[in-house]
Amino acid sequence: MRRIVVISDFQGGSWGNGALPSVQEFRAKWIEGGRGVSPSPILNIDDVEVDGGYLERLPLAALKGGLADCAEIWTHWRGLDPPSEWIDDAPSLLRRAFRMNGPEAPFASNDMLGHIEAFGPPDILCVWGLGVSEEILLACRDSFKIYNSIDAPALRVPVEVSRHFDLVITGAQWQSEVVRSRHPGMRTIVMPIGPEFASELTFHQLNLPKIYDVIYVAAAQAYKRHDILFDALAKLPRSLRALCVCGYGELVDDLRSRVDRLGITVDFVGPPGVPFHDVNRLMNQSRIGVVCGEDDGAPAVLTEYMLAGIPVLANSALSCGLQYITPQTGRTASADDFHEGICDLLKRADTLRPRAVVLANWTWPHSIRRLRQLIMDP
Repeated sequence: MRRIVVISDFQGGSWGNGALPSVQEFRAKWIEGGRGVSPSPILNIDDVEVDGGYLERLPLAALKGGLADCAEIWTHWRGLDPPSEWIDDAPSLLRRAFRMNGPEAPFASNDMLGHIEAFGPPDILCVWGLGVSEEILLACRDSFKIYNSIDAPALRVPVEVSRHFDLVITGAQWQSEVVRSRHPGMRTIVMPIGPEFASELTFHQLNLPKIYDVIYVAAAQAYKRHDILFDALAKLPRSLRALCVCGYGELVDDLRSRVDRLGITVDFVGPPGVPFHDVNRLMNQSRIGVVCGEDDGAPAVLTEYMLAGIPVLANSALSCGLQYITPQTGRTASADDFHEGICDLLKRADTLRPRAVVLANWTWPHSIRRLRQLIMDP
């Protein structure tokens, strides 16, 4: 069995009072079956579909591409009793939540260490975001270890953690240079897990009438810079209609208030978010997509818009991901000129070929081939 594990920095549950079992106590629970089932290979690779969000697509691509035959996503649990393993929309992916030792990042977990001692480390370990403790990486010394910050900072872990990675995936060349300035000689690749490993199944073209001129799929959080879109719309004819789809975020009431003050036409969906098939439908009912952030990782929505068949206007100050904006997929504009970018791209939207460009370059078969070469030829 060849296993890939992706550790997200997502945290569930609520903190409770109770003794923290030792690594050996957790190991015994895992071996006895009291904490969950042991890892096992998938039965039929033909059943695997590379679908879903950025967390799911890389491990599913590893299965479909033959890089692994067992794939799991691990997350963190604040409470005393993490749930048993579960399966969401992707039946080929097993999900586990591990009790955290405490709230400090990078996250330590006796539970996770006990699992690794019980069943051994994965062959490929991917760590995203805020990371895990050095003890966990030392327990996986024989794994091929990959890191991606999924954010604008290239490294969101301390040096005693980052030094253990065999490969750091970055979102832009400048991020790779930051990594090598901390760790000379460390291997990097500009291949952000959001826009790359794209799924033509999740996002695709539908023959639907266009209801909106502009769509922005982004969290209702300050760093997504909805203000740039709203200020641009305020400079354009009031006949333009925009849609904001927010999966999560605490600022949606503020965003609605700003829209009302400016007198522009913007509809909102969420939070909470809607399923991917609904997001795809809403993209297909829009003429162009926008990415307004600056201090942002390479957003997955860049190629998701494109696979839905709509070109993208991106902030020219976006720190990661501008490599996906080409003459056939869209254009960039500064915050001050965003209104002009909207006008221009709306005029040319029907002449561009965004989906074809993504299919030729950034869907999961292209990305997993590059990743395989790096893993197999260290």
